[in-house]
Amino acid sequence: MSDESRSDAEVSAYYSLGMERDRLDSGPGALELVRTQLLLKQYVPAPPAVIADVGGGPGRYATWLARLGYTVHLIDPVQLHVEQARSESAGAFEAAVGDARALPFPSASVDAVLLLGPLYHLPDRTDRLQALGEAQRVCRPGGVIIAAAISRFASTLDGLRGGYLEDPVFAAIASADLRDGHHRNTTGNPVYFTTAYFHRPEDLAAECAAAGLKHEATLAVEGPGWLLPDLDVRFADPQRRTILLDAVAATESEPTLLGVSAHLLVVARREP
Repeated sequence: MSDESRSDAEVSAYYSLGMERDRLDSGPGALELVRTQLLLKQYVPAPPAVIADVGGGPGRYATWLARLGYTVHLIDPVQLHVEQARSESAGAFEAAVGDARALPFPSASVDAVLLLGPLYHLPDRTDRLQALGEAQRVCRPGGVIIAAAISRFASTLDGLRGGYLEDPVFAAIASADLRDGHHRNTTGNPVYFTTAYFHRPEDLAAECAAAGLKHEATLAVEGPGWLLPDLDVRFADPQRRTILLDAVAATESEPTLLGVSAHLLVVARREP
C-alpha cells in the first residue's frame, strides 16, 4: 500500500468512528465552531452565493450556511459523514462522497470554496497544492477560498492542557509534530487524533502562492482561548462568552500569537 493510500485509509477509519458529528458541541470544539462561523460571515459573499463545502464532514457548517440562504454543495471522503450530512440537511443542500484533489464541480461554478479539513489530512505537500488548485479551478474569478489548518504546536499545547505529555508515547508524537509537522498516531487511541499535517502559520501563505492563489489573510480560529479549562462555563455566561470572543478576535491576526491557536484559517482568492 502506498503512503498516500495508507494515509487515506487511516483518516477514513478514524472518522468512521463517528466522533466528528458532536465534536463541536462543547469545550474547544464549541469555540472553534463559533469563531469559524464569525470568520466565514466576514469573508464569504452574501447569500444566495454558491458554496462548495469540501471535506464538509457531517454537515455542521453546510446546514448553517443553507439556513442563511446559501446554495451549498458538500463533499466528503467518508461515507458516514455524507450519510449524516444528508440526514441533517433535510434536502437543504447536496452531499456526496468526493475527494478534495478531484472536485466534481465545473470550472468557475462556485462563489466560495471551503476546505475546513482537507489541508491537514493531506500530509504530502503535492496533494495539498492539488486540493488548493482544484479549489481555484471551481471558484469563479475573484471568488474566495477559505481553508483550515492545524497549528504545528497543537499537540504540544494540547498535551500540556490535557496532561497527555505525561504519556511517553504521546510525547514522542508531539515531538515529531514539532520537528516536521507530520502527525502519526500509531497507538489506536482516537484521543491522539489520526494521520495529519500540522502547519506553521507562515506555510499557509506560501502554499496558496504556490497554487496560484492570492493570499489575503491567515487568522487564528480559537487563539489562546482553547487552552482555558472552563470553556463550557464561560460559554454559558453571555458576558464571559462575549469577553472571550472579543479577546480572540482582537488577536486573531497577530503574527506572534498565530501558532498558539489550535486551528488557523487562511483566506485566499482566485485572481479576477
